[in-house]
Amino acid sequence: MIQKARYDWKELIKRVAVIAIPVALQNLLTTTGSMIDTMMISSLGESYIGAVGLCGQFSFLMFSCYWGFIGGGSLFMSQYWGAKDEDGIDHAYGLMLTCIMTVAILFGAAAVCIPKTVLTMYTDQPSVQETGVRYIRIVGFAYPLQVLSMGMSALLRSTERVKIPLYASIASVATNTFMNWVLIFGNLGAPALGVQGAAVATVLSALVNVLVVAIACGATKFKFLFHFRKHFKWDKNFLRLFFGKCLPILANEVLIGIGNAVINIVLGHQSVEAIAAVAIFRTIEGLVIGFFAGFSSASSVLVGKDVGAGETKQAYNTAIRVVYLCQATILLVVLCLFAANYPLLHLLGLSGESYEIGRGLIMIYGVACVIRMGNWTQNDTYRAAGDAIYGTVLEIVFMYLMVLSCLLLANYKFHAPFLVVFAMCYVDELIRYIIMQRHMFSAKWIKPVTPEGKRGLELFLAEKN
Repeated sequence: MIQKARYDWKELIKRVAVIAIPVALQNLLTTTGSMIDTMMISSLGESYIGAVGLCGQFSFLMFSCYWGFIGGGSLFMSQYWGAKDEDGIDHAYGLMLTCIMTVAILFGAAAVCIPKTVLTMYTDQPSVQETGVRYIRIVGFAYPLQVLSMGMSALLRSTERVKIPLYASIASVATNTFMNWVLIFGNLGAPALGVQGAAVATVLSALVNVLVVAIACGATKFKFLFHFRKHFKWDKNFLRLFFGKCLPILANEVLIGIGNAVINIVLGHQSVEAIAAVAIFRTIEGLVIGFFAGFSSASSVLVGKDVGAGETKQAYNTAIRVVYLCQATILLVVLCLFAANYPLLHLLGLSGESYEIGRGLIMIYGVACVIRMGNWTQNDTYRAAGDAIYGTVLEIVFMYLMVLSCLLLANYKFHAPFLVVFAMCYVDELIRYIIMQRHMFSAKWIKPVTPEGKRGLELFLAEKN
């Protein structure tokens, strides 16, 4: 094991905060917007909440199919940023963008053209299906815009420009909230479109997000976004290297996405009260993930930049400590969530049985998520440093051999109470965390893609031995 060196925690917190705070605020804004959506839609009834929540699970499946390319692209862009390789950044962004937009267009087409088929996968409740079809048929037009903004944000974060995505999120959430108020309830002379109004508002807010990012990048002369000719110049060696790193991440995200789809199908074939509670829980879960995403982005950018620049020892020390910093912060968030669960759930439209289920979901998740976020941060760190295999294989194996087995047995074999079934979603986290920690301290996850990084790794290993 590598001997621990003295580390300047103040400097670490400062480096992390520069990236983590804007990203966390951006995600918090997005989650707040989702909560406002939920509050407005909840006035229409629990079936409406459940329907929109299940449509969100289809969006999450799309996320799983394109996030591998975002993760792989960020790996290359952050390491090239550390090595000051501008052409590398351009090529990585262009290839990433091509891949993610292909996924977005396919999912958008499915949502618009076969919405009934999509909703049937997630629930057998006719009222939920009918409402969901009316919503997803419109919101499918937002998918390409949302994915485009994710790609642009990945480029900006990888090059340490984290404020522009934050400003875009502020504009997007403000647009979404205002247009929801106008279109759901028919204010300012507009027709009252109900759940369809919420979908139109989502499309408009996604468009605003893209426009603000593009305008801000132009105003600040951020050149990488507009190097259109360079974006699509790839040679065989680069394609082989890029997909060699991306495909394991993509396989992870797709297979985990399929596993999560199975979980959501099980959770979606419950009572209307349980479906509504899960939909509200997913919104609240976004609060926790929003904070986590800040640390994950900071770890990925800082570690990837240091590895690419050949500062291997600093990358190693940073990675270990960011994991613990993330978990400590998430613990504080969870404690606040426990304290505020009663007014929060009622504010979001739950009452009676649905409230009791929602409260149980939060308690179970709160216990598990501190470890869960530690696992996610470690896996994202490995990827940024060039190791796209280890965390991927581990997560897939545990998902299919442990989580899904326990979930399906609990629900269909033993007919366990709903909250017990839900708890099976997190049954693997502690075991996986212990294994991931061993790998973290081994430093075997440091696998540079730049010449500077490879030289730095040689020096680091020589010092270690």
